[in-house]
Amino acid sequence: MGNMIINHGLTSFILVVWMSINIILFVWFYFFYDLGDQFYYTRHLLGSALAWARAPAAVLNFNCLLILLPVCRNLLSLIRGSFMCCGRTMRKQLDKNISFHKLVAYMIGLMTAVHTIAHLLNVEWYNNSRRGMYDTLSTALSDLPDGYNTTYLNPIRNIDVNAQQNPTYFAMTSLAGITGVIITLCLILIITSSMEVIRRSYFEVFWYTHHLFVIFFICLVIHGAGRIVRSQKNLVQHNYTLCKDRTEDWGKVAECPYPQFAGSPPGTWMWVIGPMFLYLCERILRFIRYTQTVKYRKIVIRPSKVLELQLVKAGFKMEVGQYVFLNCPAISHLEWHPFTMTSAPEEDFFSVHIRSVGDWTQKLISMVEELPEGTQGPRMGVDGPFGTASEDVFDYEVSMLVGAGIGVTPFASILKSIWYKFKDSDPKLRTRKIYFYWLCRETHAFEWFADLLQVLEKEMEERGMGDFLTYKLFLTGWDQSHTDHVMVRFDEDTDVVTGLKQKTNYGRPNWEKEFEQVRKENPSSTVGTFLCGPAVLAKVLAKKCAKYSDVDPRKTRFYFNKENF
Repeated sequence: MGNMIINHGLTSFILVVWMSINIILFVWFYFFYDLGDQFYYTRHLLGSALAWARAPAAVLNFNCLLILLPVCRNLLSLIRGSFMCCGRTMRKQLDKNISFHKLVAYMIGLMTAVHTIAHLLNVEWYNNSRRGMYDTLSTALSDLPDGYNTTYLNPIRNIDVNAQQNPTYFAMTSLAGITGVIITLCLILIITSSMEVIRRSYFEVFWYTHHLFVIFFICLVIHGAGRIVRSQKNLVQHNYTLCKDRTEDWGKVAECPYPQFAGSPPGTWMWVIGPMFLYLCERILRFIRYTQTVKYRKIVIRPSKVLELQLVKAGFKMEVGQYVFLNCPAISHLEWHPFTMTSAPEEDFFSVHIRSVGDWTQKLISMVEELPEGTQGPRMGVDGPFGTASEDVFDYEVSMLVGAGIGVTPFASILKSIWYKFKDSDPKLRTRKIYFYWLCRETHAFEWFADLLQVLEKEMEERGMGDFLTYKLFLTGWDQSHTDHVMVRFDEDTDVVTGLKQKTNYGRPNWEKEFEQVRKENPSSTVGTFLCGPAVLAKVLAKKCAKYSDVDPRKTRFYFNKENF
């Protein structure tokens, strides 16, 4: 339990606070509408469906306030910079912005479903009451006109259409109905297109449908302007306990004047105006960055269909492990894709390595391959840089870096920066030990990164710091011909695949053994475990960090960090 608190304590606390606010809002507004005297007559027509429609609406307002904040990348980077003086645990929460964004989206989806079902029932009961299918009080309330001394309660005013079609007619002709339908359709498209299988295979579908959020928020702000849920305003003059059974005397005797009703003004805009303004500023800043000139310093096609772009942009400053969003107008003016930078802050350019996965990356690589030698590449828009968990790597005494495939990119930046820090004898370097693990399915993937490891390997030996960097490469896929080749050259001093002194391992790491070794070699140390790789591996490493961490601050503790885009 103590180990879980070390890695997930603050995250769990934030989730408990968020869920508590949702529960409090739901319960408060449920009883407000279920017990409030001003809604007695409304409840008589609608029953408990009134409260079941309005309570989710309050929760929706709160979560629609939150949904845009986790995707305001520049805001998060600003906050991350402001938190540099605070603990790493606080900054780690910012790296879970997409997970929180998804969680809030699920809550919005759930509350929208409850809200919609309840209102469908409300419209049906409004329609039945308007047609006199219930008791005398329901009929009297539904027949109240919007006249000189009366105001209506039942929003269904037209009964000239077929009774079975009337709810549909109302939904498609009223402001609340039309906007409600549009909001629901937008939400269905946004959520379904965000499924992992669609996002990975058809990113363009995910990207374009996600921008339906603009229509979603516009309709959300004006949805309540229909004011279909109405409450009694003259409770003092018209006491429902005395007058509810005397409908024939309404307006005829002093103690029972006609009940007066009015809808509450729309309030959603007050919840979402702040986040909408922040997000608008975010998009304006992105556009300004998009217009800034980006020049190519070098273009290299690496093995395994990996494209390396070395770019130069005036005033661009980065930290290790950060990422940028790239836009190529020749492919699409709207699509922006995230890529971790592989360059070091000490270099006078920034670089990214792009693997061919999906239509956008394939088109970009094809365009570059067709360029005449020595020419500039296609125009590129750059937004960023943005902070990630890897920024904190030098805040730990010991760091474990785990990359899977192209997920090695943030660690390329880190290892390059380490080389520069040793070269310049940087006294601020706190880190005294780094363990680097790279998992790849094919041998070609190692080639573009092996040069850097060879330079580091040589640098550490010359400085007598061979123990500073321990790296292990794991090949998870191979064929028989490769196996035969390795067996023939097994006794050579350098590895057959990489040319490094450290031999390549075959298969997957035994993480139990690796964590046990790190803990044994670094007693009483704080170990940062950083992953850029699949969610399956993230779950494994998170569990190992919890298992091998000790609650006692005098002993070894592991903190798990994962790259999120």
